Order: sequence, then C-alpha cells, then structure tokens
Amino acid sequence: MATNPKRKSLQDLFVHALKDVYYAEKAIAAALPRMAAKAKHDELKAAIETHLEETRVHAQRLEKVFDQLGLEPASVKCEAIDGVLKEGDEILEDFADGPACDAGVVFAAQAVEHYEITRYGSLLAWAKALKLAPVADLLKATLDEEYIADDKLTRLAETRENRQGIVGKAAAIRAA
Repeated sequence: MATNPKRKSLQDLFVHALKDVYYAEKAIAAALPRMAAKAKHDELKAAIETHLEETRVHAQRLEKVFDQLGLEPASVKCEAIDGVLKEGDEILEDFADGPACDAGVVFAAQAVEHYEITRYGSLLAWAKALKLAPVADLLKATLDEEYIADDKLTRLAETRENRQGIVGKAAAIRAA
C-alpha cells in the first residue's frame, strides 16, 4: 500500500499547534489589559496583571521552542482563541458596572486559561512523544503556570467575585 505524500505527521501537527498557541499568546496579551481594567477588586486586577506578564514570558518561551526546532517564530490565526476572547469582551461589556462585573472577569479569564491548558497539555504530550525533552521542559513550565493562574482565579471566584455577583443578583430580584 502506497502512503499518501500529503499525509502530515505528528511533527507537522506539533509545529502547527505551536504556531496556533503563539498567535493565541499574542492575542491574550492584547486582551488581558481590558480584563484588568474592568476588574474592580484589587486582588483580581493584580492576578490579571500578573498573568499578563506571564503571558509575555510564555510567548518568549515559544520563541525558544521555535529556535530549538530550527524554525522562525510564526503564528497561524486561531479562530478558537479569537472566539473565546470575543465572548469575554461581550461579557465584560454586558456586566461592566453591575454587581457581577468581577464574576464576569473571572468567567472570561478562566475561559482563556482553560483554552491554554488544553493546548499546552497536548503540546507537552506531543513533545514527549517526539522525544523533544528540552522543548517539553519549556512547555511544562508554561502549563504549570497556566494551572496556577486558573487555581488563583478559582479561589477568587469562590471567595469573593461570584458571591458578590450572586448576592447582588438576589438583591435585585428581591427588589423587583
């Protein structure tokens, strides 16, 4: 049986996904300041601003990954992150000045984190399968930071942001 010369390998998928997530990191870096600006609670604002700095480091790590693979850093448009960020902007606009504003910021930010966790998780698994240990180390560092950022957002949601939104909504319903 002849092989299809157009069939692409795991290596091809890996490089495509790197370009995808590189695009995503740049788009996320552009979106995070909007989220931070909407956040009312100082700890949430600080968490978003910290993740902005980490996001810039994530893009730099991806540049190192490209370099280790002998490739120029490049991106491919990622409709998925564009959709996640668009939805986040809509949430931020719809709930901008209400009692659920910070809950909306957490909601939008966690959608971004979960996107990143899935992407970096796959990339890490593929780097290991392709026996790219130094690349895997870089991807693992970023994946670990994404989990930490998500955990921080969850703690904020459980301790303050969501409760304030729920309490505010309940008060508005009672007043109606």
